[in-house]
Amino acid sequence: MAHTEDGPRPKYQRIADALREAIQSGQYGPGDRLPGENVLMATHGVARMTARQALGVLRDEGIAEARKGAGVFVRTFRPLRRRGIQRLAGQQWGNGRSVWSADIENRSLEVDRITVSEEPAPDRVGAVLGLAGEEPVCVRRRRFVLDGKPVLLATSYLPMSLVAGSAITQEHTGEGGTYARLAELGHKPVHFREEIRSRMPTKDEAAQLRMSAGTPVMLICRTAYTGDGRSVEVNEMTLDAASYVLEYDFDA
Repeated sequence: MAHTEDGPRPKYQRIADALREAIQSGQYGPGDRLPGENVLMATHGVARMTARQALGVLRDEGIAEARKGAGVFVRTFRPLRRRGIQRLAGQQWGNGRSVWSADIENRSLEVDRITVSEEPAPDRVGAVLGLAGEEPVCVRRRRFVLDGKPVLLATSYLPMSLVAGSAITQEHTGEGGTYARLAELGHKPVHFREEIRSRMPTKDEAAQLRMSAGTPVMLICRTAYTGDGRSVEVNEMTLDAASYVLEYDFDA
């Protein structure tokens, strides 16, 4: 018989709830091995498939990870707190700091893949940047790795007419990054707009981010504007949802 939303939860969900509470209470800490299928079967009097489903719930939520031949363990990776407002403040990149430094504290971050190319602007990007026809853009693609775990894929589009010959067209843009270089070119960003949505990852995204099955991605599309309202960058980001907490702190 199917369960209604107000009816009893399936057994595997109740087992997953109990394991989650045990993790949150500290009974199982980061890196600890969770009870295996045989233990869950004996403890809760359920079939192997039910025990497997319960552990699968925790894996899909990013709380636990399976290690081949060893079992299921509490995930040791600590989610990154993305401070959406502080990271884009002018005093951040204007003083030569990466926007990332507002998020990572003393953790290890690297960009392990960078490609820069000149390409025709995709229609959706050209419309936002106000480009005509096949006007080219500088495309910067990066993969960000935190504490050894890939967490973000980012693709930035900037009008080539603005950035040609600048450090923005190189792999490494220098202190303060792209926004500091735009300011030097006379196109200082003073306003940002971010749109956020969620979906399941493509096969390529899941592979690049080394994601657990069932984990969604968050999509953030940021547009940077100058003081006269001109859009100078579109940045499309794909985030591993299990690796992030999005934080927005502002006054009423």
